[in-house]
Amino acid sequence: MARIAFILLCHKDPDAIIKQAQSLTAVGDYMAIHFDARAKPDAYRKIRAALDGNPNVTFAKKRVKCGWGEWSLIRATLNAVQAAVDAFPRATHFYMLSGDCMAIKSAEYAHQFLDSRDVDYIESFDYFQSEWIKTGWKEERLIYRHWFNERTQKGRFYAMFAVQKHLGLTREIPQDIEVMIGSQWWCLRRRTVEMILEFTERRRDVMRFFSTTWIPDETFFQTVVRHLVPREEIDGRTLTFLMFTDYGMPVNFYNDHYDLLIRQDFLFARKISPEAKELKRRLGVLYASQGEHFEISNEGQSLFKFLTGRGRIGRRFAPRFWETEASFGRERELLIVVCKKWHVAKRLLERIRQTTNIPVIEYLFNEEGTWLPDLGNIQTSLSKRHRHRRSLMRMLFDYFETDRLIVCIDPSDLNLLEDFCRDRSVTRLLEIECQFSDDYLIGHASRVGLAGDRTPKDTLGALLPAIRLDIEHESDRIRDAGFANLGRMRESDPPEANARVLADFLSVSYDKAMEIIQADYLFAD
Repeated sequence: MARIAFILLCHKDPDAIIKQAQSLTAVGDYMAIHFDARAKPDAYRKIRAALDGNPNVTFAKKRVKCGWGEWSLIRATLNAVQAAVDAFPRATHFYMLSGDCMAIKSAEYAHQFLDSRDVDYIESFDYFQSEWIKTGWKEERLIYRHWFNERTQKGRFYAMFAVQKHLGLTREIPQDIEVMIGSQWWCLRRRTVEMILEFTERRRDVMRFFSTTWIPDETFFQTVVRHLVPREEIDGRTLTFLMFTDYGMPVNFYNDHYDLLIRQDFLFARKISPEAKELKRRLGVLYASQGEHFEISNEGQSLFKFLTGRGRIGRRFAPRFWETEASFGRERELLIVVCKKWHVAKRLLERIRQTTNIPVIEYLFNEEGTWLPDLGNIQTSLSKRHRHRRSLMRMLFDYFETDRLIVCIDPSDLNLLEDFCRDRSVTRLLEIECQFSDDYLIGHASRVGLAGDRTPKDTLGALLPAIRLDIEHESDRIRDAGFANLGRMRESDPPEANARVLADFLSVSYDKAMEIIQADYLFAD
């Protein structure tokens, strides 16, 4: 009978990981866990304390600092796979999971399903001929070398690409390798996994090549499996049910999706919302059940396509089933920097970006040109961002795969601040009070259209007191709103006082906060 070793890559929510491991191993299956080395040490210690006594759970011997789109994800996966192969000689299949995945069938059904066919389940489409990549880079992922993380080191990432492109520094794909692409959620047989591990030792040239490709978790295993395994022994599908919204972001499933999920022709589903406590409970009970019969209707994808199509042509009859929750998520934390001097806030965010791993976005609701990832056109204009503000924020949390995100908002946007502070997520505000010289206010008047190059000096002189009072009024409105988590840094305060406020805002140590704000140029005009 099939015995599954689950390969779990995770970086957050230790309580959920513990429950997931206990549920999946209670029926005799196994789990190898890689917990991101960037994550909080206390979270890892909590997982180890809870699961070290479970003989069906093992941990990757070496933890890796993982980043989206990086080779580090493959290295972490290989470390966990090696740990599983060594620890669980009776495992017949190795199934890749994330912390957002849950079984949507019973273990009994999953074992019978895997026993029924002697194949590997992995999406594996021709990289260049298929349309798996619909927009953006294609061959650029492979023929150029990518050393930096596109999300956290964007400037370096694109600078290195530009240099290589300008100098024509392309490279060849290893000659005997046909690059394939597909979902990273695979299920492979033991002999396939053992061949992959042997291949990684033997073919250092292939390892070097993929280690500097972009988003190798969509190509490495997909390519190597097709290179090692006869095509007739590969079922080119994933056994994990997942869907993407109109904007290219994963659909989240909630408590009322239980019946929909168990009818799909898949063994697992992703992403289960952290707030879907009842759904998680029911699916956990389901995995341990015996004699359960499943009616497979498999309408999820077609229903999703129908509903998205109706929305595009203006015929939207009811809320779409993947939009059940409008909240960012109870487990998430939105940090908002509020500052009238945009350059001061941007400098602070750059310092935070350099010293922490918290993703930051500048004035996304105020500046059209603010960098945002491609979220399917929702990010293309200020009007769309404001109209779909909550959807946009959820997408950014999902894009960065984080529970903490920092954004900048102008203090004039009180309605936006009030809306976000009403969310069930934790929202913290940091207002930065700056001093405003006359020269700055004149420049501000020009930027907002109150003055131009030919505005007389006496007119400007009359305007400046009104502009100053308007800025002070915006700050007063924020105070009067009574926000629960509001801290205030002042340009006039000593660094020690501002560091204490920043430490509370970021939930970091006082020393770390001092490191961030000690830049001399922070408040300079």
